[in-house]
Amino acid sequence: MLTRAAERVAEHAKRFVQLELELAMLEVKRKVTALGLGVGLLVGGAVFVLFALGFAVAAAAAALAILLPLWLALLTVGGGLLLLAGALVATGIASVRKGAPPVPELALLEAKLTKEALKNGTG
Repeated sequence: MLTRAAERVAEHAKRFVQLELELAMLEVKRKVTALGLGVGLLVGGAVFVLFALGFAVAAAAAALAILLPLWLALLTVGGGLLLLAGALVATGIASVRKGAPPVPELALLEAKLTKEALKNGTG
């Protein structure tokens, strides 16, 4: 009788651990999928923005060339682009740090709460 009860408890514990692992895997998979989709969309958008910016920069340089010598107008526009690129890179790095690493936070919290409940004899 006691052996059967111990076997059932062990089987329940094993199944519980399997369910927790499945939960963690699903959560990580969901986060990685969202991260991958977001990065892909950002890259696709960046390609189109690159073409648009090329035309806009050419127009700005042509407009400045009316007031300044051509070489100075191109140098001014190039310097502005370098400043903008630096700001974008800094913002991008901060954004990537927020999303990484893809940790299954909910599953870890659930496991911690379960461990505490078992330790305290509640639940």
